[in-house]
Amino acid sequence: MGAGHAHRLYRHGHSPVHTLPPHTKLAAAFAFVVVVVSTPREAMWAFAAYAVLLAYVAHHARVPAGFLLKRLLIEVPFVAFAVLMPFVAEGERVHVLGLSLSESGLWGAWNVLAKGTLGVAASVLLASTTELRALLLGLQRLKLPPLLVQIASFMIRYGDVITDEMRRMRIARESRGFEARGVRHWGVLAKSAGALFIRSYERGERVHLAMVSRGYAGAMPVIDEVTASRAQWSYALALPCAALVVCLLGWVL
Repeated sequence: MGAGHAHRLYRHGHSPVHTLPPHTKLAAAFAFVVVVVSTPREAMWAFAAYAVLLAYVAHHARVPAGFLLKRLLIEVPFVAFAVLMPFVAEGERVHVLGLSLSESGLWGAWNVLAKGTLGVAASVLLASTTELRALLLGLQRLKLPPLLVQIASFMIRYGDVITDEMRRMRIARESRGFEARGVRHWGVLAKSAGALFIRSYERGERVHLAMVSRGYAGAMPVIDEVTASRAQWSYALALPCAALVVCLLGWVL
């Protein structure tokens, strides 16, 4: 799991949420999302309560609202899909502001928007308070198959390597006066993509040989043994437990 690796979603801090072991935060976020998905869509007040719970966590994690809202833009395609549902869904129609909308489509759009937004917000909070290396260690601690953890680790690390290589190749093209302005420049871009693939493949082979020469036999060594106390588990699971109470009330009321 090598050296630390920061990512753009991570916000450095020393809040109580930042200091929690990563596997406790992973378990809490997963449990929270499961509870949210299990909530009946008719219980609108329950989703408002979930939003308040996430706002409370964000406040204790010292994650600004602007930082969180900007990262929520990733769900824009789902919002566009939800907006179209009342127009294309079948079933009984209702008239809203002169528009004929499907009642089932309206409920479906609300369901997608509410649960999707809460799930994305929980994921953003998890990513903004946990480094990538810690997330991988947390997945390993939760007994995820080691091969999947290694694949995720290599994907994250060499994604940045390939991105840097693409940036250097773009700078090299621009320094020679190249600008992609139309179809006639696609050939140059295609050659660049082919060169990038060959360079990435060669670098992967060199890294694999270096790992084998250092004793790699299919399993990455565990450098940090991440553990959590009962108090830390209780603190982390407070969010999904509170959400579970709200979910049960949503089914009963």
